[in-house]
Amino acid sequence: MPLSEHEQRLFEQIERSLAEDPKFASAVRASDPRFHARRRLLVAAGVMIAGLALLVYGAVIKTPPLAVAGFVVMLASAAFAVQSHRRAQSPDLHVVGGTTSRRRPRGRSGRRSSILDRIEDRWRQRPEGHR
Repeated sequence: MPLSEHEQRLFEQIERSLAEDPKFASAVRASDPRFHARRRLLVAAGVMIAGLALLVYGAVIKTPPLAVAGFVVMLASAAFAVQSHRRAQSPDLHVVGGTTSRRRPRGRSGRRSSILDRIEDRWRQRPEGHR
């Protein structure tokens, strides 16, 4: 059902006031999953640089445990960055009503739910006479 002229004007006025509100813009940006993924990638990059510095420092002062610790920090931050990037590219990540949500968890339960989804699809697609 189309909106009346009065409702359209009110809707446009609300839209304009929301677009001009800096608090609203920051709230929308904060609930955007891409913003969080970008922030996680930047944090991972910073930690990776710190790990590299630790590795080089440990090598310069000839302290192998410190150099190994730097390498482990770099490796962990690279794994975190890859995981964040995959999560950001995931098609099931979306914003609904200003909150971030995931439709299906990953891992073992994700595989189990996909099997359940296939069983449900088969159940829905069965012939009408078998109900």
